[in-house]
Amino acid sequence: MTTRRKFLQQSGLAVLAGLGLPKLGQAAFSAYSRFPAMPPAGLQLYTLGDLMVKDPVGTLKEVAAIGYKEVESAGSEKGNFYGYEPKELAKIVKEAGMHWRSAHVGGAPFSPEQMMKMARTAQDSARVKAMIERFKNRPKALNLKENYKELADKAAEGGLSYLVCSSIPVNTLDEIKIAAEVFSKTGEACKKVGVQFAYHNHTTEFDNVGGVRPFDYILGHTDKNEVKMELDLAWATKAGQDPVELFKQHAGRFPLWHVKDLSKDTKQPTEIGNGTIDFKRIFEHAGDSGMKYFFVEQDGAPKPLEDVKISFQNLQKVAI
Repeated sequence: MTTRRKFLQQSGLAVLAGLGLPKLGQAAFSAYSRFPAMPPAGLQLYTLGDLMVKDPVGTLKEVAAIGYKEVESAGSEKGNFYGYEPKELAKIVKEAGMHWRSAHVGGAPFSPEQMMKMARTAQDSARVKAMIERFKNRPKALNLKENYKELADKAAEGGLSYLVCSSIPVNTLDEIKIAAEVFSKTGEACKKVGVQFAYHNHTTEFDNVGGVRPFDYILGHTDKNEVKMELDLAWATKAGQDPVELFKQHAGRFPLWHVKDLSKDTKQPTEIGNGTIDFKRIFEHAGDSGMKYFFVEQDGAPKPLEDVKISFQNLQKVAI
């Protein structure tokens, strides 16, 4: 088992870790600057909602000013890349002082009924309904089932390290099998252009569907080198899973994380450090997971820029 201590030792940084250096001030904060083997904090831009549609350039500059160094894009009302070509978006992110590491794209078109099946609580249902309403009039975006080669090429054009399936229907055994097939094809296409493919989970991946769990089936029926996972720590936890145990079961298959906290009362996403998830314990096992980058995310953040600033400032208290 590779704990945080071993992770540091293997990187030749144990001496630095033992110096007991004082914590950095918030203005210069990077909880990971003391441990160069750990990546700097990243942000999943879905958290910012309409800000990335109304003013992507200005919004990215504000994100960088908070201290984030990496970003992961998401689909929007303007398509997969906020209305830009991949090279254009990469340039905008770079000029803001950050790196565009990963892009979320849809796995296959969802019907409203399929989306509602992902809800587990009344709050989940309200969030899904709001999402359906928000995106009902947007142009059809590219998806992996129909456009996997084109999306792999676009990821390469943008200089991305990862292309990630944000979600795909897995409510029936047939849907699960189709997902595994789509991911295998996408993984091969991505490999050819120097990009790594990964799949992002919600809670539904851990449901029992026809005697199997989508999570187990997909990981068991795809190449471990071509199909990685982006583990959403909050959704896995909400589904009753222990991220650390998942790391042990599938060592090295989780190069990406979504770092998201859950409110004690509502079990809905909240700012990092204001919820119930034990991030310190999870980060200690970064080596087991094979983590390369992590992205803060807060679905439905009421005050996006304020909320992601709180999460950034709290990371050093709860994760290291």
